[in-house]
Amino acid sequence: MSTLLPRDEDCVPIPALRLRPGGAQSITVGAGSATNAQPFNPATRVIGIYATGPVFLRSGAAGVTATTADHYFPAYTYYDLSLGDERTGRHTHIAAVRAAGDCTLYISEKE
Repeated sequence: MSTLLPRDEDCVPIPALRLRPGGAQSITVGAGSATNAQPFNPATRVIGIYATGPVFLRSGAAGVTATTADHYFPAYTYYDLSLGDERTGRHTHIAAVRAAGDCTLYISEKE
């Protein structure tokens, strides 16, 4: 299988994507569910996330909401998430609700 990804010393592809220009977003996360205002660009395949406090997350279509029963994401951790594809359904939004105090969720779109 051919790839355009950079390779490590063992010639194994390194999963690297570039940051999409204009693809930086942030969400102020509080007691109620908050969602990114702009849908992710159709060219965005992966998002990088970083939260300044612990949060619960859910991704999905416009109108997605997060609850404390969703995926827990710890503070001060950087993580990449796939948005899916045409076969599995592509997510356009991410919602977050605080696990402790109010914080900020930073989102970087990648392509």
